Amino acid sequence: MLSNTMIERLNQQINMEHYSANLYLQMSAWCDHQGLSGSAAFLKQHAAEEMEHMHRLFRYVSETGALPLVGALKAPPVQYKNLAEVFKATYEHELEVTRSINALVAAALAEQDFSTFQFLQWYVSEQHEEEHLFKGILDKIDVIGIDGRGLYFLDEEIRKLAAAS
Repeated sequence: MLSNTMIERLNQQINMEHYSANLYLQMSAWCDHQGLSGSAAFLKQHAAEEMEHMHRLFRYVSETGALPLVGALKAPPVQYKNLAEVFKATYEHELEVTRSINALVAAALAEQDFSTFQFLQWYVSEQHEEEHLFKGILDKIDVIGIDGRGLYFLDEEIRKLAAAS
């Protein structure tokens, strides 16, 4: 049985994952509008993954006998200066999600809620992968650049990441 505090924290994480999906979907629309179809496909795919993360949390809360709550979400930003800004924002967002997951893990340990602690280990591992993925994209941006043909080649590299998943 989950404590009320843990239910509240897990519901907050449900909504953070839901926001992540909306953020990446909106970013994909911006990329598509800019003619960056590779980046749009990658971000759209990532939005779907974030919804899966949300659903996994939703199921866990429900399976414990608690009530999962999907709250109102703020609208994500719709304008970006360039592709570098998009992926810098994704990386910073993933760091925020990692901090949130780590706080959840710490709370589960403090409450000796070992079931939730075990459940959250998947998210800990997932966040390591997410940070690595988005940091890698930022590194590609630094190497390839976003000027002229560099933008085309960068978009193609990001398309390959979508195809590889």
